[in-house]
Amino acid sequence: MTSPRAALDKLFDWLETALDRIFLPMGNPLRMLGALGWFFFWIVVVSGIYLYIFFDSGVEQAYESIEYLTHTQWYAGGIMRSLHRFASDALVVVVMLHLLREFARGRYGGARWFTWFTGVPLLWLMFAAGISGYWVVWDKLAQYIAIATTEWIDTLPLFGEAIARNFLHSDALNGRFFTLMVFIHLAIPLIMLLVMWIHIQRLAYPKVNPPRRVALGLLATMTVASLVRPAMSQGPADLDTTISAVGLDWFYLGAYPLLDLYRGDLLWLGAFVVTFLLLLVPWLVPQRTPTSATVSLDDCNGCARCFNDCPFGAISMTPRSDGAAFSQEATVDNDRCVDCGICVGACPTATPFRRRSGFTPGIDLESRPLEQLRTELLAAADGESGSQRTVTFVCDHGPSTSGRDIPGTVIKLNCVGMLPPSFIDFLLMRDHFDGVMLAGCNEDACYHRLGIRWTEARLARERDPYLRQRVPTAKIRTCWTGPGGAGDLVAQLQEFRRELGTEGEGG
Repeated sequence: MTSPRAALDKLFDWLETALDRIFLPMGNPLRMLGALGWFFFWIVVVSGIYLYIFFDSGVEQAYESIEYLTHTQWYAGGIMRSLHRFASDALVVVVMLHLLREFARGRYGGARWFTWFTGVPLLWLMFAAGISGYWVVWDKLAQYIAIATTEWIDTLPLFGEAIARNFLHSDALNGRFFTLMVFIHLAIPLIMLLVMWIHIQRLAYPKVNPPRRVALGLLATMTVASLVRPAMSQGPADLDTTISAVGLDWFYLGAYPLLDLYRGDLLWLGAFVVTFLLLLVPWLVPQRTPTSATVSLDDCNGCARCFNDCPFGAISMTPRSDGAAFSQEATVDNDRCVDCGICVGACPTATPFRRRSGFTPGIDLESRPLEQLRTELLAAADGESGSQRTVTFVCDHGPSTSGRDIPGTVIKLNCVGMLPPSFIDFLLMRDHFDGVMLAGCNEDACYHRLGIRWTEARLARERDPYLRQRVPTAKIRTCWTGPGGAGDLVAQLQEFRRELGTEGEGG
């Protein structure tokens, strides 16, 4: 029976594949949700700073200053207000999709727990920032939010006096309380920025900027929307009247109707339970516990390539501990290692040319030792014949090969980035195989973040360890199609084998 997480994973695969046809993989928004979150956050910040310059925090003046920006200064302030609104709504969308996608992909447990755990508080900060932003406009919607929110807060035993009494009538609200709300609306994004920075601390080379063409396209779209359908207030607030109907922003205020249906303390309990469960997802939802990379000091020269290529900052370079004539050695933090093996693919001593047996690289995986991999390849090569001898290296999170008749030899890897370029050199130049296919996750959506990126750079001879110049690139193919791309893999592999067969006949 398919688990809910697996079903959600398949849904994202389908959506990403569909969007690839529209935007191409490099422009697919589902592949850059984290970066889009940063992008929309900065739009909110920049537009908010502009609005604050003209904003008057007085009770009566707040609404008037916003109306001035919206109508009199529509060409600048009005656009900025609308950008502020649209980017805030878009932020909610990408953050929620990002959370669901990371869960669906299984990127929440093991060494990834820290990133997941620090991301959950951002949900509270995001909604608090958005709701307080609607509050300071002080229109009818703000009046509804102020009364509903303070009555909800009053169900908690936090304050000696009820906060909602400040909104009983017009004379009860003073400028100091309103100034406090403005301060809160400014302070929360600063706290949010700090938590966002902490959130990505365990990631090497984090993506905090979407591609320029995507960013410019989104900014242009929101600017046009700001002119066509600008953000508007809903009339000035009046505490001496009762609000009968308002238009809600369902992105931020979708739960507010529940305040009219259920007791506030029950809603607090529900919110805290959901938050607590989200925090515990890395431990509540079972996953395979990965082993860690191990360092062999006899074969480590302290070159730092594994340190530079690790996607999760799990490797540090420390002073030499064995007295060898090198200044430093690689040290693995087991709490951060996800067992991807990208560090192994970066190690210059991870070469099968060294000797036929007793092969130990400077850094290796307990779960997938390179000596075992070389033994498998040599055994498979002995069973191949003809001019279409191909070996396909498939990432564990790449195309599903289960139940598929894939021609040639198929070798599973923890991540395609764990394969050193010297292995491709060894297989082709020693005539063990006629062609090598590398298959993995969807392009720009590597499960281990940098596996595809570093693999392509190594093959293009742009990142050390380089594929040697003597290796013919015509005998190498890549297929980045993800778990649902087994059909594409078979089709590309068959075409590749036909090309190799034709070449063999011509030779």
